[in-house]
Amino acid sequence: MSEVILLGAEAVAHAAIDAGISVAYAYPGTPSTEIYQTIQDHVKAHGLDVRGMWSANEKVALEEGVGVSYAGRRVMVSMKHVGLNVAADPFMNVAVSGVHGGLVLAVADDPSMHSSQNEQDSRYFADFAMVPCLEPGDQQQCYDFTREAFELSEKLQVPVLLRLVTRLAHSRAAVTVATPRAQNEARYVDDPSRFTLLPANARRAYAKLVDKQTALQAYSENHVANTLTLRDGRRPGILVSGLAWNYLQEAMGDKLDGYNLLRIGFYPLPVKKIRQLLDASSEVWIVEEGYPFIERYVSALGLMREPAIRGKLTGDLPRTGELDPDAIKRCFGLPVNPSLQIAGLADVLVGRPPSLCDKCPHSDAYLAINEVIAEYGPGVRVMGDIGCYTLGAIKPYQAIHSCLCMGASIGMAIGAAHAGMTPSLCVIGDGTFTHSGMAPLLDAARDNTNIKVFILDNSIIAMTGGQPTLASDEEIVDLVAGLGVPRAHIRIVIPSVHKKDQTMAIIREELPYQGLSVIVARRACVTYAKQIKAQKRGGQEEEE
Repeated sequence: MSEVILLGAEAVAHAAIDAGISVAYAYPGTPSTEIYQTIQDHVKAHGLDVRGMWSANEKVALEEGVGVSYAGRRVMVSMKHVGLNVAADPFMNVAVSGVHGGLVLAVADDPSMHSSQNEQDSRYFADFAMVPCLEPGDQQQCYDFTREAFELSEKLQVPVLLRLVTRLAHSRAAVTVATPRAQNEARYVDDPSRFTLLPANARRAYAKLVDKQTALQAYSENHVANTLTLRDGRRPGILVSGLAWNYLQEAMGDKLDGYNLLRIGFYPLPVKKIRQLLDASSEVWIVEEGYPFIERYVSALGLMREPAIRGKLTGDLPRTGELDPDAIKRCFGLPVNPSLQIAGLADVLVGRPPSLCDKCPHSDAYLAINEVIAEYGPGVRVMGDIGCYTLGAIKPYQAIHSCLCMGASIGMAIGAAHAGMTPSLCVIGDGTFTHSGMAPLLDAARDNTNIKVFILDNSIIAMTGGQPTLASDEEIVDLVAGLGVPRAHIRIVIPSVHKKDQTMAIIREELPYQGLSVIVARRACVTYAKQIKAQKRGGQEEEE
């Protein structure tokens, strides 16, 4: 054994390698990106025999992971919480089919929405699919729980969800790592009908999944992460899960000795231990990061309270955002230390919103688009999407007027056009286009819907750290043409100050056309320009 200092995300990555994974897949997204990035870097640095890649999207990543499991090997699939929405179809169904080689899905939630559209809690997905969920509370548990998750996955033949949150994924601590395990030998699943979910097979498989719940419940009751401490006499109790344990310790200190305590890190919930806590306590606080998942179960949505349950549903703890020690102190009636006050500090430290990089190609694209659509009068809307270019929604550009989820811009523009809005415009990046923008464009091409699609091709996924895109330059043009868009209405512009007039002229030409146009704004990201050139040069050398 040895000790290293790791981010929570890095601890998961190292544990996956040490657990004997043969492959890893992911789609980048804060706060999960570092999991696969660390696996990739570690494999390259040490020459390990572990394959992997950034997948086209999260659904594809998980389906690729299921293929590895089908072949008997271990696989790590990682994504952020909203990515699990994209992967929900294979996730729910592989829970029914079960797994062969160990399959662990690491999902990083983002309370407070530091870089996300919502705060959704992935524990609900694990409960929905009836599969185990491990929720580490510190970096050591990130490592230990990941290794355990692979063992449990193969023991019970189920996928296992590992739930992280932003503060844990992106903070460091010392982690003791153990001896690596050898990889599994490749061997197809003996009974392929398990993975062939025709109704007759699916009914048998679902019954088996239901039967496994007894074993999972017993495992939860005996799991070391689900620790119950009961004091003498009838006292108040606290039920705490995951990272919230750290906040609770910091806020309460020695005062915790006056409470019955149940700490949870493994799901399904240990019902017997919860019952013991309730029976022994005068009232129970439930402290959890994310949604009031446990609180709803324990209090039956607030309708049954025996004894009184206090938490997010009762207003004792904040329902939105991350927990912190001060919120917990207020909940328990403890004094909160005043924040540091320095005269004049507010005049110096002024809130500054994020912005596009200086000389970013998206800036020039938005300036050109804004000037042209201004000629149509006020009220024109441009549907936006997820990426660096989402910053075009704020000043000084205010160039996009929606941002719902990956790939939604094209679909929303189609809907607006069908509702009678014209011109109907949308903006999407090259990475998001290959993630989930091609399917709605196929709809638009089939219908020749009167929308104008701007694909901002900067040749990289810049927002999450410079991962490679699956298509750029002429590959984008060929993809768009292959989906059915006439090449006459696939236009290329170079978004720059010097070519602004040409860009605006092409936009003006396409806007009156009563059908589908795709305008590709092609210029490399300024931040990653050298990396992009190296990647393209490497690709040319391979072709030669």
